[in-house]
Amino acid sequence: MKIISVVGTRPNFVKIASFIKETSKHNDIQNILVHTGQHYDEKMSESFFRELSIPKPDINLGIGSGSHAEQTAKIMIEFEKVLLKESPDLVVVVGDVNSTLACALTASKLNVKVAHIEAGLRSFDRAMPEEINRLLVDKISDYLFITERDAEKNLLNENIEKSKIFFVGNLMIDTLLMHKEKASNLKPILNEDYAVLTLHRPSNVDSKDSLKNLLEIINEIQLKLKILWPIHPRTKQKIESFNLNINEMKNLTIIEPLGYLEFMNAVMNSKFVLTDSGGIQEETTVLNIPCITLRENTERPITCENGTNYLTGIDKEIVINTVNEIFKNNKKEYRGIELWDGKAAERIVSILKNEI
Repeated sequence: MKIISVVGTRPNFVKIASFIKETSKHNDIQNILVHTGQHYDEKMSESFFRELSIPKPDINLGIGSGSHAEQTAKIMIEFEKVLLKESPDLVVVVGDVNSTLACALTASKLNVKVAHIEAGLRSFDRAMPEEINRLLVDKISDYLFITERDAEKNLLNENIEKSKIFFVGNLMIDTLLMHKEKASNLKPILNEDYAVLTLHRPSNVDSKDSLKNLLEIINEIQLKLKILWPIHPRTKQKIESFNLNINEMKNLTIIEPLGYLEFMNAVMNSKFVLTDSGGIQEETTVLNIPCITLRENTERPITCENGTNYLTGIDKEIVINTVNEIFKNNKKEYRGIELWDGKAAERIVSILKNEI
């Protein structure tokens, strides 16, 4: 079986790591790794390959940044050449980024089967570019591997055939469990109590009003607790372009983006995490660290129901009240999530070998 696995961004690298490791155990599977280059610098890309023991990509499309349309179009043009040359039996895409959509669409047009790992997640917010990507990729995929039961309901409601849906667990949690001990053994970044902050979503950082409001919330929290902020390059640029001042927040420690192991170590040692990320909601849940999600919706509701996730939006009062409850130790505890056991990659490979 000849597979092409596609990655493009930080979350993709984390999700694909355990799948690559699992396919390498099977002599009858050739797995070609294609990196679109959507994330391309050291901290956003290279370090992840090293730390997660992902082999160097067989092919790097080197696309780089650009608008959604530019990125998607460039990836499609370059990926089509790869498919015509390699003639794979299957293209595996993960998550919900532009690379996921571009490569799934290109493969589907050439009648190459597509497997979507992390299918069926829905925020029901079409203003999110990722939601459009999810909807379209799921519609054209032949195999839909889901991380939670809600995803199956979403797909069936969209008239996707039940026979295409496979509940396998969560690759991101496979990778986390595989590297948890190694991450915990690193020297802590801070030797005092702190929270971790990540911000990158367009709805939060592309609007001056939203970003200003978030910085006011952060300012109030940092008066009580140190905040460690590995800042996303795009967010940093927006703060500068909007001329917003963060220099007076003495308890806010801004650092460059962290590698996977360093970031997991920072999360493990934190009091709580403030984020607008998707994957971090899952990682904090399994690590039993409170997660305050600065969004109006989540495509991962299981992390709120069975995990440590609080969906607060960016309402100052709600966020501060949630922080105060965590300070009082009135916090959610991880109650376990079905099949988040570190064996998702094993299940996926077993199904593919039976199906193809």
